Amino acid sequence: MANASNDSKEVWITGIGLLSCFGEGIETHFQACKQGKPGSVDTERFAPYPVHALSEPDWSQQISRRDMRQMEPWQQIGTYAAGLALEDAGAKDDEDLCGRMDMIVSAGGGERDIEVDSNVMAEARTSNNVEGLLAERLSNDLRPTLFLAQLSNLLAGNISIVHKVTGSSRTFMGEEGAGISAIETARARIASGQSDIVLVGGGYNGEREDMLLFFALGGYLREGLPAPIGTDSEGMVLGSIGAFLVLESADHARKRGAKPYAALDKVAALHGPRGANQASARMQEALNGLSVPSGTPVLSGATGAADITEEELNLFASHMPDSPLRTFTGLFGHGIETQFPLGVALAALALKKEAFFGPLSPGETDAGSEMTPQQILVSLAGHNRAEGLALLSKVAGA
Repeated sequence: MANASNDSKEVWITGIGLLSCFGEGIETHFQACKQGKPGSVDTERFAPYPVHALSEPDWSQQISRRDMRQMEPWQQIGTYAAGLALEDAGAKDDEDLCGRMDMIVSAGGGERDIEVDSNVMAEARTSNNVEGLLAERLSNDLRPTLFLAQLSNLLAGNISIVHKVTGSSRTFMGEEGAGISAIETARARIASGQSDIVLVGGGYNGEREDMLLFFALGGYLREGLPAPIGTDSEGMVLGSIGAFLVLESADHARKRGAKPYAALDKVAALHGPRGANQASARMQEALNGLSVPSGTPVLSGATGAADITEEELNLFASHMPDSPLRTFTGLFGHGIETQFPLGVALAALALKKEAFFGPLSPGETDAGSEMTPQQILVSLAGHNRAEGLALLSKVAGA
């Protein structure tokens, strides 16, 4: 099922906040894409699974030490990136603007108590009554207050506390689909006139033993050294990423003198079964509905997971053969909920800078490297479910 948003008000991207293995900031990430070389990868800490580890910032630039103590790493990453986006949009110190700014966050579950989990798993290996062991440990070791500290909507709560963004708040869960739905909903609210300005994005900590175990048990992770994203991809390499954007109506931005990176023209959030080529069929139908011009460059957040990565990339090779294709996951790692917001942010930067990226993976050609794009299509087929497309365009005179 596809849900493509329709226009009434023009939607601009006026603020971008990024944090990753490359560090922080707009120029840092634009240059990373221009150079096309992967950021730092930790191959030892979680061996055999490599991870694009966060290049930690000076947290005090966005979050006080007191507030930091209340957050898990994924919340710190998201809250920091949100602050960067607000700062970039010229909104961070505007209490009135932040007070009526809406917020839509994509987030996973909170981080687990690794020590408790490890002890339970170790005891279970030698127990003759695993069910009884689990019941006892769940009762004694997992406190209600601990569970409350892990709620997914606490990222939005921390952003409200730290950055005083206190309009309406929504949190989406559901892996890659959460990021897709967050962007789609934020754009739809502004286009329909329900919101004037929205902070949207997420934070993901790829350096989590619990999530690495989760994806490893599902057979989704790559072992050994990272490899280029391509049709022969064998697994995901996770990355710690924070990606937030400020979206607002063009009229609202003009009134406060904000300059756009790009216009977010259309977004399609897709859901459905994952039989043979069903995902690519949905994406092809959505492409037809978006009326993407021939030759429009494509920026893909392809996950690296086997099969679905091949299906996504083959779709563009067969149905948009004249369009330059770039996959950015090999540079940053896969940020799950943050992957689609990251792709939209990178596309907006390329439009603002009037320069598309060269090859980001060895299998990509130089075609389009020197072009000045007028539109860019962002694509993402989630590792297990959900697909999304976003069409961005350059704003004349911006």
